[in-house]
Amino acid sequence: MEDKQIISLFNARSERAISETQLKYGRLLRKIACNILKNDSDAQECENDVYLALWERIPPENPNPFISFACRIARNIALKRYAHNSALKRNSYYDVCLDEIGECLTSGDTTEATAESRETVRLIEGFLDSLSPENRFLFMSRYWFADSYKEISARSGLSEKNVSVRLTRIRKELKRYLEEKEVAI
Repeated sequence: MEDKQIISLFNARSERAISETQLKYGRLLRKIACNILKNDSDAQECENDVYLALWERIPPENPNPFISFACRIARNIALKRYAHNSALKRNSYYDVCLDEIGECLTSGDTTEATAESRETVRLIEGFLDSLSPENRFLFMSRYWFADSYKEISARSGLSEKNVSVRLTRIRKELKRYLEEKEVAI
């Protein structure tokens, strides 16, 4: 079923929208959550929470593309669950991903920091557009989908060491790019 038809089902408040979304994208949504949480039951709960969030947000939203909208919701829900699960302990796998990319970014909870973070997101999107498709794939696989070097290696045909080295170079390029744009790091 096409995404527009699934969105129409959500707009019509048909429960079939959820089953069609699960059929078409369920594995992807669960994989996103599982890569972050490393726990199948938590990932399954997150997947179910995504369907609820989609039900609550469509309408009024009319996402295009639908898959990006659903993946973003899955990732955000998984990150919230991750923060909850690891509030008092360190969950080494995803923390490693966050630590790697955290060297390039700043954090803050002030209103000014929120405005700056929107600008930083725009700059990072521009940086990603400047990367080769292969490097963009490596970056997104690691820092959006939280794939391991082994998983990225298997899909890209590169060695794990090559993936690691290239990601290190991409992070350095990103840091340099953000410094040139005068983003506080």
